[in-house]
Amino acid sequence: MPSFFRLRSALLLTATCYLLTAVVDSVEQATTCDSHHLNVHHLNCEQGVISVQQALYGRSSSQVCSEGRPPQQLANTQCARPDTVDDLKKRCNGKKTCVTNTDAFRNPDPCVGTFKYLQTNFTCVPAITVVACESSLAYLFCDEGLEISVLGADYGRRDRTTCTFRRPPGQIQNDDCRRPTEIVSTRCNGKNNCTIRASNRVFGDPCAGTYKYLEVAYVCQYPECHPPSHYEPVVTCFAESTARGKGEGKGVLLATCLLFTAVDSAKQVTTCDTKHWQVHRLSCDHGVLKVQQALFGRSSSLVCAKGKPQQALANTKCARKNTKEDLEASCNGKKSCEVSVADFRTPDPCVGTSKYLQTNFTCVSAMTVVACEGSVAHLYCESGRFISITSASYGRSDQTTCVLKRDSYSIKNVDCLHRATNYVAKSCNRKHSCSIAASNDVFGDPCHGTYKYLAISYWCELK
Repeated sequence: MPSFFRLRSALLLTATCYLLTAVVDSVEQATTCDSHHLNVHHLNCEQGVISVQQALYGRSSSQVCSEGRPPQQLANTQCARPDTVDDLKKRCNGKKTCVTNTDAFRNPDPCVGTFKYLQTNFTCVPAITVVACESSLAYLFCDEGLEISVLGADYGRRDRTTCTFRRPPGQIQNDDCRRPTEIVSTRCNGKNNCTIRASNRVFGDPCAGTYKYLEVAYVCQYPECHPPSHYEPVVTCFAESTARGKGEGKGVLLATCLLFTAVDSAKQVTTCDTKHWQVHRLSCDHGVLKVQQALFGRSSSLVCAKGKPQQALANTKCARKNTKEDLEASCNGKKSCEVSVADFRTPDPCVGTSKYLQTNFTCVSAMTVVACEGSVAHLYCESGRFISITSASYGRSDQTTCVLKRDSYSIKNVDCLHRATNYVAKSCNRKHSCSIAASNDVFGDPCHGTYKYLAISYWCELK
């Protein structure tokens, strides 16, 4: 390649990255006054993940958090606790939501007698997120010619909804069990693909008795771009998934580095089948799931290949029948969906081949209705539109929906789900409005003694 073209390519790539980061990376600020021990500092990204830019615990202004305070507590505006920004980066980078307490920053006190506050400037950057339930494998993968750059990783549990598939309540109660880790970035940065097990043996056990999961946020970037340092993501030259670089000029023109719709509109989750307890998890931050393609088998010799003999990778035309249909029935119309890989092993589509479950899905806008047992679900579309059911289920799959004044026994069974899509679709499709009772008389009783609910997702389509 002539030196002139190489320079022009570099300038174009840099200019494109700069323009995109300037447009998308608007800086957000969160400020929490340190008035008592229960002050919660909350950072959140509706799209993308958190990238902490600056953080202060102390005081740099006499005006911030000053109400009701005597002047002597506001006078020192050169007060800053060391390492605050580093601590916030480790806690929050790569997450969609981060909650911490000002109590964690009080020792050592940077300025005794001064009233302090915690203030964080952060941006929301695009990323691919992977969640692997404990004992499962997290599989990170980039298109050919791109490499992984990890933005953040966390092992533990921070909610009661992720990785709860067939788990007893006692194993998911502790939702304040988190351990930021650099192990994933150390093992995976700079590689085209990477597999890492979510286990105590790899990360240690931050909370014994709790069923944990590994959460990773990463980007795929061109090798020419400088990867971000640990927990300090810099939006420079992240790659849009269709920029394959076919032809030098075309590769440069397609290297627009950031295309944010690709992150939320088309997703892929891959779970290697290692014969251990493997959970395949799909989720949407916005909208609901719509499965596009699904494979249990093998279509590539590179995916989930680590540690496998060549003969176990040779058959790349291995596919279990009805995998897409089964995932559509389990997941379509839901905001999140967890299935066991073991449910797809029989019949074995290719004995002797190392297999994986891979799902391509989109997150689409839909209306959701939940009716607790004994209530009625009402579906309605505006004039000129009609109902189109995407999914419906009757039973219970969590311990957070329809729990008001219910005893623990009646909501304990979260593995109780009756697929009701066909019945609801026959009753409601192409109607302007529709009402269905959430009751055992209509759907049968999938789990006696459990308080159930009817969950429906639907679109309003033009006639």
